[in-house]
Amino acid sequence: QVQLVESGGGLVQNGGSLRLSCAASGRTYYSYTMGWFRQAPGKEREFVADISWSGADTNFAESVKGRFTSSRDNAKSTMYLQMQSLKPGDAAVYYCAARPGYGSRWYTSPYEYDYWGQGTQVTVSS
Repeated sequence: QVQLVESGGGLVQNGGSLRLSCAASGRTYYSYTMGWFRQAPGKEREFVADISWSGADTNFAESVKGRFTSSRDNAKSTMYLQMQSLKPGDAAVYYCAARPGYGSRWYTSPYEYDYWGQGTQVTVSS
């Protein structure tokens, strides 16, 4: 089992940058596939990015591709989402998620993840 805590959200101007962190507890963090999702008011939770257990491979939603990057430091049990060129449409509560296993493909549905953080708010002013 793993517990997740996001941080780094806040208010940023249109075009600005933020870095989100997701700190995990659990001795086997390295064996989890990790993902980022976001949910805006009145909308469904949507996929943002996922990252392989090693951090060597990442996958992004088309809407953020080229603007967001993701990485993980298994020694620190922490995952990061670097967001650049933020737009008002990126405003949402951002969640990190984990699923056990090293993974063999990309996991883009929230139903494929077993553990979730509490979320961190990202607001983008226009």
